[in-house]
Amino acid sequence: MSRIYWNNDWLFLENVSKEKCVCVNWDDSKSVRLPHTTKETPLHYFDESMYQMECAYKKTFVGLEEWKNKTVLLTVEAAGHVSAVFLNGVLLGEHFNGYTSFSVDMTKEIKTGEENELIIWVNSNENQNIPPFGKVIDYMTFGGLYREVYIDVLENEYISDVFVKPERLGDGRYKLHADVSFSNGITVCDYDGVIPNTNEELSLSIKLKQCGSYEENKNDLWKTDLFLKELTVNEWSIENPNLYELQVSLLKAGEVIDVKSVRFGFRKASFKADGFYLNGQKVTIRGLNRHQSYPYVGYASPKSMQIEDARILKEELKVNAVRTSHYPQSHHFLDACDELGLLVFTEIPGWQHLGDKQWKEQAVINTKEMVLQYRNHPSIILWGTRINESEDEDELYTKTNKVAKELDSTRQTSGVRFIQKSNLIEDVYAFNDFSHDGTTRGCQPKSKTTTDMNKGFLISEFNGHMFPTKAFDTEDKRVEHMLRHARVMDAYYGEAGIAGGFGWCMFDYNTHKDFGSGDRICYHGVMDAFRNPKMAAYLYEAQTNDDVVLEVTSAMEVGEHPACLLPDVYAITNADSVKFYKNGKFVGEFGQDKKVFKNLPNSPIIIDDLIGNLMEEDEGFSHKMSEEVKYILMAAGKHGLSNLPLKAKLLAAKCIAVRHMSMSQAVELYNKYIGNWGGEATVYRFEAIKNGEVVKVVEKSPMKTPQLEVKVSHTTLKEENTYDMASVRIRALSEKGNLLDFANEPLSISASGPIEIVGPKLISLNGGMGGFYIKTKGEPGKASVIINSPGFETQTIELNVEC
Repeated sequence: MSRIYWNNDWLFLENVSKEKCVCVNWDDSKSVRLPHTTKETPLHYFDESMYQMECAYKKTFVGLEEWKNKTVLLTVEAAGHVSAVFLNGVLLGEHFNGYTSFSVDMTKEIKTGEENELIIWVNSNENQNIPPFGKVIDYMTFGGLYREVYIDVLENEYISDVFVKPERLGDGRYKLHADVSFSNGITVCDYDGVIPNTNEELSLSIKLKQCGSYEENKNDLWKTDLFLKELTVNEWSIENPNLYELQVSLLKAGEVIDVKSVRFGFRKASFKADGFYLNGQKVTIRGLNRHQSYPYVGYASPKSMQIEDARILKEELKVNAVRTSHYPQSHHFLDACDELGLLVFTEIPGWQHLGDKQWKEQAVINTKEMVLQYRNHPSIILWGTRINESEDEDELYTKTNKVAKELDSTRQTSGVRFIQKSNLIEDVYAFNDFSHDGTTRGCQPKSKTTTDMNKGFLISEFNGHMFPTKAFDTEDKRVEHMLRHARVMDAYYGEAGIAGGFGWCMFDYNTHKDFGSGDRICYHGVMDAFRNPKMAAYLYEAQTNDDVVLEVTSAMEVGEHPACLLPDVYAITNADSVKFYKNGKFVGEFGQDKKVFKNLPNSPIIIDDLIGNLMEEDEGFSHKMSEEVKYILMAAGKHGLSNLPLKAKLLAAKCIAVRHMSMSQAVELYNKYIGNWGGEATVYRFEAIKNGEVVKVVEKSPMKTPQLEVKVSHTTLKEENTYDMASVRIRALSEKGNLLDFANEPLSISASGPIEIVGPKLISLNGGMGGFYIKTKGEPGKASVIINSPGFETQTIELNVEC
C-alpha cells in the first residue's frame, strides 16, 4: 500500500453551489493548504454567518502510470459539514457528517498519464437537516476541509480494516482477538490460516510488537502465532500507557500485496455500580470537556496543536480523562491521548435537538462511523450513543446503542443527559449536574438521578454556565470559580457510586449569538481560549503529586475589594502545608482543609489567620489579649465594622471597657495587621512545605518591573504531511512571577522567515494573558517573531523550520 497526502496546492472558492462547482470559473480562487477553515474569524465580536457558506476546493493532478490496475481511494478526514466529491466532473460520493472521515473510490475515473480535476464541495451552513443542526447550538460549528486529505494506492485485493480486541485473563495476561476485513466485504475473526470464500492463494501474516512514542519502538522483536494463545504483556494504564502495534500482511501466492498496521493497548475498562475500573483497579475519573476549536482558525488545526491540547490536559491540568464534547475529534488528538494515558469519553455529534426521520437515520449512521473509525484507540473507554442533553427517544437510542454494541463488543455505552430518571438504554448513566449554585451540595446523589443503581454513573458536565468567569473578572469572582470546581470535585470523590466527573470545560470557546457573553465567547473554561490558566486550572493541577503546585488566590491588595474587606485567602497546593510570613515575620502554618473539603486528594488551604502571634511580639500584648483582639480584627476584615458577629462585638466592648483600648488604637491595629490602608505596603510570603522541606515559594509584593512570559509550544516546526503550527501563550507577570491581572496592554507581533502569524498582528492582553499562533509556509529555514508592547521589554522568539 502506498499513502500519499494531498494537503497542499488546493484552490479554494467561496459561494459555489454543488450543481455549479464542476463548471465554475476559478479565476477568483485562492491557493490554500489543508487543514483549512472557510473563513478566519476575529477572537470575539463577529457574526457566525461569516464562515457559513457553500464552497469548493479544487486540486489538479496527473494520474501516475503505476496506478493502472490498482485501487485508488481518496479519504477526507473531516469536512464541515456536508460534502461531495467530483473527479473529472463525475460525482463519486457524498458525506453528511462534519466530524468523521469518509472515503471514495477514484479508480474508475482516474486518467493515468493525464491531468485530472478533483473537486470537493463543502457546505458549512447550519440550516442543514443533519446532526447537530436544527436548533440553536452552544458552540460554533466551523467549516471547511479542516482535517487532512490523502489517497491510498492499493492492489485490487486489500485489507480494509483491522479491529483488535484484547481479552484480559488477569494481570498482564491476555488473549488477543482481532477482526480483519477485506475489500470484498469478508471479515475474518481470529485468523487461523483460512480466509473463507475467497481466492485460495490469499493468506495472512500476523505480527505484534510493543511501541514507544510516535516515532520509536521500545521492542523491535516481532511476536507471531498470536491468536487464542495466552500472552504476557505490559498493560495500558493512566500511569504507564503501553502501546502495541499489530501488523497484518495480506499475501497472494506468498507475496505481500498489502500491509495494515494498527496501534492499540492491552487494557480492560469497565463501569460498575460502585465506580470505574481500569485493569481491575478502581479509578476516580477527574476530567474536563474539550471542544476542538481554536481562536481565528476554528477547527482547522494540524497535528501539533492536537497533540499540544492533549499534553496540556495531562501535564499541565493533570486530569486523567477528557470528554470530546460533542462530537468525534481528530485522530491526532486521540493518538496523543493513547500515548499519554488520558481516558476518553467520545460521542456522536449533536446538542439537545432531535430532528425528523432522515435526521435520526443520519444519527445512526454517525454512530456507525464513530465506532468503526475510533475503536482501536485504547484511550476511549466509553461510546456516547445519545445526542447530548436530548429528551428520551427510545426507538432512536435503541438503534444507536445496538449499532455500537454490534461493532464493538469490548466497550460500554452511555449518553449524556440533563434530566433525572431518564430512560437508561445504555450501560452508564451520564448526567450533566449543574445543581451546585455556590451554596448547595456539590452534586446530586446517584440515587436521586439514575433509574438503575446497578449500572455505572458519572457526571459528564458541571459548573460551566452556572458561573462563567473571565480571566479579567474580579479576584473575588475568579476565586469563587475555583471553589465551585473544588466543591463539585470534592462531592463526587466522596459520593458512593459516582465514577467521577468532567468539568465544563477546558478552555473558553466561540459560541453563537444565542449564548455566551454577547461577544461570541463562552467564558466557561478553566483556561482562556489560548490555553492560559485561570485560577481554577491550578486546582486541577494540584490534585496529583507529580510536580509541586503553589498558587495563592489573592494579590493581597485591599483596594481590589469592596470596603477594603479582604476575603478568604486560599493556597492551591499539593504540599502538606503552607507557612505564611508578613514582612519576613512568621505568622502561621496552615494545613489541608479537610473540614470543608473532605474527599479531594489535595484541598485548597485556607489562610484564615493573617496575624498569628505578631501582636504579642510587636505590641507586647498577652497571649489572651492578642487572641481576643485578633478575633475582632479578623471579623472586621471579613464582615466590616457594621456587620460584626455577636462574639466580636462582645470582645470589642471588653477591650474598650476592661483593656481601655480607644477606637483610634483599634483602627491603627486594623490598618497595621489587616487592612494595610494608609500604611506602607506589606510583603507576603507563602512557603509550600512537603516532608518538612520548603519546596516552593510565592511572594506577594508590589510590582516593580513588569515582564512578559512567553511560552511557545515548540520552536522547531516540522512540515510533514502538511504545514506545522505552534502556539504562543503570553502572560504579563511581576518580577516575582505574579500575574498582572489587569494588564490589558496591546502587543505588536511581527514575523520574519518562512512563517506567518495566524490572526491579527496587533492584539491585546485580557486579564494579563493572551496568545497567537505561528504557521509554516512550506519552506525550510530560520525564522523569528518579535513581540513589542509599551512598558515591557521586547521579546524575540527564535524558530527553526524543517521540511
